[in-house]
Amino acid sequence: MDRSFLEQLYQAHQSKKGIPSPAMVCNVIDGLLELMFPELADRSYFNFRDFELHVNRVRLELYNILTRIEDSLDRTVENVEQDFLDRLPEVHNFLIQDAQAILLGDPAAQSMREVIRTYPGFYAIAVYRVAHELFRLQVPLIPRILTEHAHSRTGIDIHPAAQIGERFCIDHGTGIVIGETTAIGNDVKIYQGVTLGALSVDKEMAQTKRHPTIEDRVVIYSGATILGGNTVIGHDSIIGGNVWVTKSVPPHSMLYYQAAARQELKKPDHPIA
Repeated sequence: MDRSFLEQLYQAHQSKKGIPSPAMVCNVIDGLLELMFPELADRSYFNFRDFELHVNRVRLELYNILTRIEDSLDRTVENVEQDFLDRLPEVHNFLIQDAQAILLGDPAAQSMREVIRTYPGFYAIAVYRVAHELFRLQVPLIPRILTEHAHSRTGIDIHPAAQIGERFCIDHGTGIVIGETTAIGNDVKIYQGVTLGALSVDKEMAQTKRHPTIEDRVVIYSGATILGGNTVIGHDSIIGGNVWVTKSVPPHSMLYYQAAARQELKKPDHPIA
């Protein structure tokens, strides 16, 4: 290779400050999840002091990656770190409810331990909830590294800026896409291949709501595509498989593939389990 090109690459590496290592970021998320869920831990602790040492190691790793981007933070690294750690008990509570929702929603699930340890949907939700807290604290880059890490492991792509309510259930999950400005209510269940996306990828719309709103207790079956920032799926609705939706759906609706093509709605005679 030409020496001038190598020198150009070398200079780029010298200005690496502000870019945390993806491996370091992934170590932090794995360490946090191991602390919160023994089902995900690859080690046992001999006593509480041993556990505290692990906690301190994870905190140090978090602090180190935050120092890489401190010039981009609006507060001190110490303040951001403490605010984030103060939010972890609530994040843990959300995730316990998510695991319970998956357990109740999937007849194949045998226990909470199985859901937490083996279900890719739970892992993707867990990483999202941690990344979302960092996003709320206006931490740049790291939230996207985290959710892309989960994406590569599970095939589930959740933007850290999306707003997701309580008791979120992802069943199977492969191929799910949840866009940046998506808003999801409580007790929502989503199957594999669902896209909650934008009608346009125009860069000028970056600061507008481009993705749909899914209200409480909605079920979205596999392969459904719901697009647009003005599209609202009303509460207690059922969206069938492979449906393409670009218009709002009123509460308590049931939308099938054939009906979707004609933009027709049918009220369910009885709920579908």
